[in-house]
Amino acid sequence: MTLAARQPESDRRVRVMLVDDSAIVRGFMRRWIDEDARVDLVKVCTDGQQAVAEAAATKPDVIVLDIEMPNMDGLTALPHLRRLAPDARIIMASTLTTQGAQQTVKALSLGAADFIAKPQANAMGGVDTYRRDLIDKIVALGQRPGPSRLGAAAPRAFNLRPRAAIVAPPSVLVIAASTGGPSALPVFLSGIARRIDAPILIVQHMPATFTPVFAEKLESVIGKRCREAVDGDVLAPGSVFLAPGDKHMRIARGPAGRIVRLDRGEPVNFCRPAADPLFESAAAAFGNRVLGVVLTGMGHDGRDGSGQVVKAGGRIIAQDESTSVVWGMPGAVATAGYAEAVKPLKDLGPLALRMMNGEAA
Repeated sequence: MTLAARQPESDRRVRVMLVDDSAIVRGFMRRWIDEDARVDLVKVCTDGQQAVAEAAATKPDVIVLDIEMPNMDGLTALPHLRRLAPDARIIMASTLTTQGAQQTVKALSLGAADFIAKPQANAMGGVDTYRRDLIDKIVALGQRPGPSRLGAAAPRAFNLRPRAAIVAPPSVLVIAASTGGPSALPVFLSGIARRIDAPILIVQHMPATFTPVFAEKLESVIGKRCREAVDGDVLAPGSVFLAPGDKHMRIARGPAGRIVRLDRGEPVNFCRPAADPLFESAAAAFGNRVLGVVLTGMGHDGRDGSGQVVKAGGRIIAQDESTSVVWGMPGAVATAGYAEAVKPLKDLGPLALRMMNGEAA
């Protein structure tokens, strides 16, 4: 079966509005954006109030919005900017603090598309990483086709993998998410988590200070205990574990059954945690009794791990392009031929529940 997905435009420059009260930060970002031919800095604002006044006329594709500013902070400005520039994707610029994490998670729940954590002053290599991540996020979000451009791109074909024969229901559900994941994961899990007895393990690309806050947010939404995994945790029925920031999460065999193993190995796909180590270890530990779900996100993390799940006889499903903030990760899985279903987010949870119960897709 062949389906078509839209390719984003790549021949237009992404229009960027920058909102930050720090002259130093504005100077760095202005230079970085000016040096990249894919992006165009169309407006610089010093606080949220100015951004709200300029948003409708500027028509940006992406807004980089600082959280802590005088006159009007980023959280206050966010809903106004979403109303005045509805096609713009908003990236929250946050500090690597607990307060910054709480504010960022709240902003994501209010409709921000993504976030970027500002480097700490003592992190010598942090600025270079910040620059790369910022530009990559701007381009990925800004080149995603908007409603007015959906008909302009050539379709990209992918094949759905034939349904796997159902030998037994999956024994574990593993989930990968990145850009857009903090909004997608609550939607995906809220209606199904309490009805799944098998362990659920989640990799969401986030810094270490953010994941405890996000685990609490997930728990409040899905109505089931969710926490950061701890090395040696037993995969007991009903458990929900989120990979801690800056640590890969894998599944291993222990004396009491399958357990969680955490490590600070080299980043995979520039990420730590990364989805590939989780998916690959799930395939090794559970064989054909794995269901993997790949949600919205940049890059291709989860693709190679999905291949290992499929090779072991497990099953993979992915979020579709129309409901993904960025169709990088699920798109990579789909175009590689590993997904047996590619569905809108609202349909993906019910499908996963049926599959976890041993029903056909």
